[in-house]
Amino acid sequence: MIIYKTEAELAIMKTNSTLVSTMLGEVAKVLKPGMTTLEIDTFCKSFIQDNKGVPTFFNFHGYPHNICASVNDVVVHGFPNKKELKEGDIVSIDVGITRDGYVGEHAYTFIMGEVSPEVLQLVKVTKESLYKGIEKAIAGNRVGDIAFAIQEHTERKYGYGVVRELVGHGLGKTMHEDPQVPNYGKRGTGTYLKENVVLAIEPMINLGKRDIYTEEDGWTVRTRDGKPSVHFEHNVCVKKGKAFILSDYSIIEAAEQSNPNLNTSYYTNTVKASS
Repeated sequence: MIIYKTEAELAIMKTNSTLVSTMLGEVAKVLKPGMTTLEIDTFCKSFIQDNKGVPTFFNFHGYPHNICASVNDVVVHGFPNKKELKEGDIVSIDVGITRDGYVGEHAYTFIMGEVSPEVLQLVKVTKESLYKGIEKAIAGNRVGDIAFAIQEHTERKYGYGVVRELVGHGLGKTMHEDPQVPNYGKRGTGTYLKENVVLAIEPMINLGKRDIYTEEDGWTVRTRDGKPSVHFEHNVCVKKGKAFILSDYSIIEAAEQSNPNLNTSYYTNTVKASS
């Protein structure tokens, strides 16, 4: 069942989603080689609690951490750990806050220093594809229009692997609501989009093939060929004419660009959409 939000509910969700962006911006200020993802987890837990929220991910279906930290060939759901991040790593931080009864949660992939041109392009194209999908998140379209736009820009144009087993989703009082939002599909198919449904649109794109596997911990998802994967996610409300983006990447990007340890050289000509 799809749950449509009132304007009052959307205001709460906008506040929460922007707060997650602020949290990821704070991470971007300090992220550097030698830091561990477990340190990031601890920081995010404190940030959420200081802002009178609850970490959405903690104990969600038994998940044992406050964030997902997915490094290099980890697609999503990576456990924070004590391994030090190093130059050349790419790391997706996915985190959520529940406050005033509603969830805000999204993800951003950071580049630690110099990486190969092909990895840099993968990050750029995946981020672009997110906005390609958001452009189609308007009333009167269908979920398949979002999915097709993402797949067209990544798989068909660049030959990347689009993960099939994991998808975006609706968002509200819980983290996973209807409808599901795949990153592949046909135009004009799937759920009909009406105003005030909130979606978490999140392309998960592999440099190599789309095949994945889950580790024995039951959570960590990796590419089967060991090649890198990139994950970006926005919280978006369907509206007439143009989607309303609840999260705010500009906060993260400003912090990211001010941190000399992070690589933002792909920003030139990157497709962006205003919130």
